[in-house]
Parts: sequence; structure tokens; C-alpha cells
Amino acid sequence: CNTFMLVCVAFVLCSPQAVTGSPVDCPNQDTAGTSCAISVEKLLERAVQHAELIYRVSEESKLLFDEMLISYGMNLHIPKGTMCAPKMVPVPMSKSEIQQISDKWILHSLLILAQFWIDPLVEVQASLENYENAPSALLTRSKWISTKLMSLEQGIMVLIRQILGEGSLTLEGPEETSDRFVSSNILQTVRRDYSVIYCFRKDAHKMQTFLKLLKCRQIDKENCSLF
Repeated sequence: CNTFMLVCVAFVLCSPQAVTGSPVDCPNQDTAGTSCAISVEKLLERAVQHAELIYRVSEESKLLFDEMLISYGMNLHIPKGTMCAPKMVPVPMSKSEIQQISDKWILHSLLILAQFWIDPLVEVQASLENYENAPSALLTRSKWISTKLMSLEQGIMVLIRQILGEGSLTLEGPEETSDRFVSSNILQTVRRDYSVIYCFRKDAHKMQTFLKLLKCRQIDKENCSLF
């Protein structure tokens, strides 16, 4: 299973189409990039694929970071239960809760998660460039995730316009989480970078799950569940 995932991730990272593609790419897009004839169904399919790949590559990044720490002889001693901030977006835990949440709630939750992680991931990408002998595979994946998350954010905003009829908007997560990645020395920098990768991986899985649920509601319309 792990070997299959590694092959899939390698293909994604080496494929020009996968690296440059976006959920909102349109062959008939005008020069200003303001119009797109893509259907909601096709956009949702692309967004789900995007989210699945982002999650896979984030899993691989976490494993590569673990291996790098071992090679450095470092043990961060971070209690995993307290590494991540409180959940910004709660996951419905029952069938009745899933039925009660609206498509608007799902879309806005997706946008909150995407926008919250863009800056921390860009900072980690820049930080890893300063590591001594950082694996090139980790650097490549870090850059890829940052780029693709920005593309996914664009796709989510198009979905909001097409499904909800709302204009462009920016949402913010809890203010108290904005400083949790600040560091002042090398060990704290490593802790911060590892925390970003570890915690983003969890929210990437959440975005993938929410998009699959939304796709089911919009297209399949039957037996839609997170479980």
C-alpha cells in the first residue's frame, strides 16, 4: 500500500500536467481570466482530485520530515495530542449532523481551511531552504503543496460563486491561532515547521472529505455520508 502511494505521488510530482493544472483551468478562458464555462460537476471533480492529491503529498511530506529528523538525531518530544490548535472547523460525527449541515457551511468551511494554511505553508517552504541537507523530495513536495493549495482555494471560490451565487470573499480562522507558528531559534523553527506539516495533513484530509460530500450532494444526490 505504501509502495503504491509512493508511486502515485512520484507520478503526480513529475507530471507537468499535474504540477501546472488547477481546478479552475479553462481552455476557453478569456485573457483577463474572468470567465469560465466549466460546469459545477466538472469543477467538483477537479477539486476532489486536487484535494486527494494534496492529502497524499502531505502524508508523504510528513514521513520525509520524520526521516530527516532521524538523520539529524533529533527528537522533538512533541505530545501529538497538543501539537495542533483547537479545531477551526468541527467534523460532523453522526448521520443526523451531516444531514443538518448546509452546502453553504461546507463551502465556507473549505475556504476557511484553505486560506488559513496558505501562509504557514509558504513560510515552511522558505524555511526548509535553509535546512542543512534537507531532502530534495521534501523541498519539492513542500513547494507543490503550497502551489496546489492556492489553486484549490481559487476553485473553492469559484464553487461558492456558482453554487451559492456569492461574490468573492475572504474568511479568517480564530485569531488566537495566528501566532502559533512564530519561532525564535533553530529548535523552535524545526518544531514550527513539523507542526505545520503534521497539522495541515489532518486538515487536508478534512478538505478532501468535505469536497467528496459536497460532490455527492450536488451530483449523486443519494446516500451521501462522511462514513
